[in-house]
Amino acid sequence: MDEAVKATWDGLKALPKPALKDLFAADGGRVARLSVKLDLPGGGILFDWSKTHLDAAHLDGFLRLAEAVGFAERREALFAGDIVNPSEGRAAEHTAQRGMGKEESVGEAAALHARMHMLTAAIHQGALGEVRHLIHIGIGGSALGPALAVDALVRANDNGGRALVDVHIVSNIDGCALEAAFAACDPAATLIAVASKTFTTTETMTNAASALAWLRENGVSDPYGRVVALTAAPEKAVEWGVDETRILPFAESVGGRYSLWSSIGFPIALALGWPDFAEFLDGAAAMDAHFRDTDGLDNLPLRAAFADQYYTRLRGCQTRAVFAYDERLRLLPDYLQQLEMESNGKSVTAGGKPLGGPSAPITWGGVGTDAQHAVFQLLHQGTNLVPVDFIAAIASGDSLDPAHHRTLLANCFAQGAALMAGRADADGARAYPGDRPSATILLDELNPATLGALIAFHEHRTFANAVLIGINPFDQFGVELGKEIARQIAKGEAAFDASTEALLAAAGIS
Repeated sequence: MDEAVKATWDGLKALPKPALKDLFAADGGRVARLSVKLDLPGGGILFDWSKTHLDAAHLDGFLRLAEAVGFAERREALFAGDIVNPSEGRAAEHTAQRGMGKEESVGEAAALHARMHMLTAAIHQGALGEVRHLIHIGIGGSALGPALAVDALVRANDNGGRALVDVHIVSNIDGCALEAAFAACDPAATLIAVASKTFTTTETMTNAASALAWLRENGVSDPYGRVVALTAAPEKAVEWGVDETRILPFAESVGGRYSLWSSIGFPIALALGWPDFAEFLDGAAAMDAHFRDTDGLDNLPLRAAFADQYYTRLRGCQTRAVFAYDERLRLLPDYLQQLEMESNGKSVTAGGKPLGGPSAPITWGGVGTDAQHAVFQLLHQGTNLVPVDFIAAIASGDSLDPAHHRTLLANCFAQGAALMAGRADADGARAYPGDRPSATILLDELNPATLGALIAFHEHRTFANAVLIGINPFDQFGVELGKEIARQIAKGEAAFDASTEALLAAAGIS
C-alpha cells in the first residue's frame, strides 16, 4: 500500500467514534449537512446519511483518502473509456450505453439501441406474428437486471400494471424454473430471448436448447425463427442458428452485471415499450452526470462509499443490509448482491498485491414490512453491528386506501429511528442497545427514470468503494473455478476429495 494511502487509513482508524445520539446533540445542522435531494428526470431522490456515524473528522479523512488514491483520475479514466479492468485489459463502458463516455462508444451504443428499438417496434406491430409472451433466458447480470426492472416497472407503469408482452425470466439450470415458464406461456405466441455475452454459458445454452425443443414439440415449425439473441458474440449466435436480423449485439466492453442498459434490456423494452426504456436510460444518465461532474462531499455515490468504508474498515462490519419498503423493489437486494459482491469481493489489489484489509461486505436484505417479522430481531438486539439502507417512495404504487402506504412509510422511518435510539430496560431481554446506523434513500416516486438513477447510483457507489480500497471491480475470476470443476464432473475427467466422490456416487452421477 502506498505510504500516503496507509497514513490516511491510519489517521482514520485513530479518530474517536462518537455515538449517534452525541453526534445529533452536538450538531443541530447535521440533518441538513448529511441529507441531499437530487432533482432528476422522473422526480427527486433524497439521500439521508445523518443516522450514520460519519462526522466532520471522518469525512475530512475520507476526502484525503480519495485524493491519495487518485479517485478523480480513476473516475476520469472510467468515463474516457480507458482500460480500468487491467486484469482483462478492458474498458468498462456501461455509461456509454446511457450517452456518456468515449465518443465512438457512445455512437456505437446509440446505433445498437436504434436496432433494438426497430425490432421491439416490429414485434409490437405484429411483424413476427402474435407475440404475447417472452421467455428471457440468461444468468447473472443477463437475468438479475432485467428481472428487477421488469418486475418493478410493469407494476409502476401507466398500462394498469400490465405488460405489453408478458415476460418470464429464467436463469436457473434447474428444469423446474423453465417448466414454470412453459406452463405460463402459449408456445404459438411466445418468443425466446437468449441472453449471453459469450453465447457459450452452459446454463443459458442448455435452457435455450430445451426451450427450442418445447416450441418444436408444441407445433412451432420454425423454432429458431422465434429466437432473439442478446450477445456480444453475434457470430456465435449465427452459428447456433439465430437469424442475424434477430441478433441484438452489445459491446464487449460492457460487463455482464452492468449490461441491462444494452440489448440485455430487450425484455424491459418489450414489456413496457421503448419510451419507458428510454426514460430508464435518461435517469441513469442524470446520475452519471452527477457522479462525473461533482466533486467532494457533494458527490453522492462517493459519500455513500465513505459510509461503506467507515463500517467495513473502521468498525469491522462484515455485512450490509438493504431493505426496500416497496413491493415493486423486492428484487433490488438480489440485484445489489451481485453488483457489490461480484465486483468488490476480491482479496488482491488491482496491482495483484494482497489487499491487507476487508473488501466488500456481504450484501443481504429483503422487503419491508415482511423483514420486520423475520430478521429485524437481530438488527435491533443481536450482537452484530449491521449498517442498513432503507429505500422507499413517497408516492404509492397502489390504488387502495392510502392507509396502506402511510403505514408502510411509517414503519420504514420508525425502524431507522428505533435502530438509532434504542431503549433501556432493566430486563435485558427487553432492552435495545441503539446506536445502530442506517441510511435512507427516498424517491418521490418509482418510475423508469428514478429506477434508472437508483441503479446507476449503486453502480457508481460500487466503483467508488473499489477505488478507495485499490481493487479492480470489473473482473470476476472467483466464479470460474466451480464452473471448471462442474465441467470436469460432467466429463468424468478428474478425481476429487472423498466427500465429493461420495456425494457423486450417492446421486448416481459418478
